[in-house]
Amino acid sequence: MPPIPIMSGRNVVRVFENLGWEVARRKGSHIIMVKEGINVTLSIPNHKEVARGTLRSLIRSAGLTVVEFNNTLRKE
Repeated sequence: MPPIPIMSGRNVVRVFENLGWEVARRKGSHIIMVKEGINVTLSIPNHKEVARGTLRSLIRSAGLTVVEFNNTLRKE
């Protein structure tokens, strides 16, 4: 299993934006993202470090694999 990177909330948002997700709103310390055609919202904590379990859950909710997420991360 590939490793989950340690990233800030802003960097996580940037990767999901590259995958077609859009910021819908910000509420408190969380950034809510949506994607047209997908009935899921991603609530990304805007922290210095997003916990690996939280990031894994976000990746899974987006319908991605860790490998796909890491490949998109490397393309930045």
